[in-house]
Amino acid sequence: MRVRPTAQMKLLVLGINHQTAPLAVRERLAFTPAELEGALGELARVKGVSEAAIVSTCNRTELYCNARDADAVLGWFAAQRGRPVDEVAQHLYRLEDDEASRHAFRVAAGLDSMVVGETQILGQLKDAERAARDAGSMGVLLNGLFKRAFQVAKTVRTETKIGSASVSMAAASIKLAERLFASVADCKVLFVGAGEMIELCATHFAAAQPCSIVVANRTLERAEALAGRFGGEAMLLNDISTRLAEFDIVVSSTASQLPIIGKGMVERALRARKHKPMFMVDLAVPRDVEGEVAELSDVYLYTVDDLSEIVRQGVASREGEIEAAEGLVDAGVAEFHQWVASRTLVPTIRELRDHTDRIARHELARAKKRLAAGDDPAELLERLTEQLTAKFLHAPLATLNSAAPDEQELLAAATRRLHRLPTEDNE
Repeated sequence: MRVRPTAQMKLLVLGINHQTAPLAVRERLAFTPAELEGALGELARVKGVSEAAIVSTCNRTELYCNARDADAVLGWFAAQRGRPVDEVAQHLYRLEDDEASRHAFRVAAGLDSMVVGETQILGQLKDAERAARDAGSMGVLLNGLFKRAFQVAKTVRTETKIGSASVSMAAASIKLAERLFASVADCKVLFVGAGEMIELCATHFAAAQPCSIVVANRTLERAEALAGRFGGEAMLLNDISTRLAEFDIVVSSTASQLPIIGKGMVERALRARKHKPMFMVDLAVPRDVEGEVAELSDVYLYTVDDLSEIVRQGVASREGEIEAAEGLVDAGVAEFHQWVASRTLVPTIRELRDHTDRIARHELARAKKRLAAGDDPAELLERLTEQLTAKFLHAPLATLNSAAPDEQELLAAATRRLHRLPTEDNE
């Protein structure tokens, strides 16, 4: 069966991010780590999809596919998340081929992030690539894409200073806390969760030397491991409701599908605190803190979207670095385009080699028979050369001679280029 190469290498990216969808939409469409393996297997079985990877973070959910039908992928995405197609489509970007690879490279380099130049997204892309590999949904095209995305990110990090002045979510959180409290050193801080984002936040807050640090997590062992690094205390998530009033600052980032801290819980804590202000940062998607908590007068609640203006500070001062990074991305796109083109030609090159090899073997077998029958070797070699030349040239000459007038010039130029024949320019 002959398969058209172009049908096998169609890069497609469908996604939403902090620029196209508000937090409420992003959290509805996000995939949890536990869902990824099953979702990848299902996506790879969608008609027209031969490879698939999913990137799902607090700021984006993106489907990377080798696929012929974007509408089929969109339909699957909407059905998976239990949302109408029209609702998903209004927030969606759909990118193909070069634009898709450019997007992937910009994401890896931190150019598409809320915090321009941040490095956390690169680790998240590597996690997505690993998950797709483990699920068996990774193939030649996506393997090549992610490999080059990581190379572009490394080059951007090495050759520009794009990340040198970036303001992370953690740094932005402590900046906001310092606006509310005279000194973070006088505050008690609760971290909810024990993942990478909480670890980063704890590092920043610990540098301000708060009077106490507590880490709450579903498993006490992991909470103890993180809290121990900062001289803090560990507790279980179930204990938050009874101890929330102790804390001036609460930073949360878990993978929970339901809010951990509700409005009622916070109201009880505020009464116990005699309405002393409480600063809360919810970096989770879906949210860990009920949105209604923001309505309470003594609570200052910030989500990832609320931090966007702060984390964008300093971008103007890095415009030159951003421009240089975009240039490196463009170079990566050109290189990847050439690689995809070369992979697309592989079946044609293989068929051409097989075709010429069959001709050569057939004529060689005939010559060996004539040699065994006693024919003159010199005459056999001359005849073999003539037969090979005639056979190799038969198809291209027949095509040239039978071509329509409007095709002849193009075919003639292509033939001269393929066989490196003299042209008017180089005669």
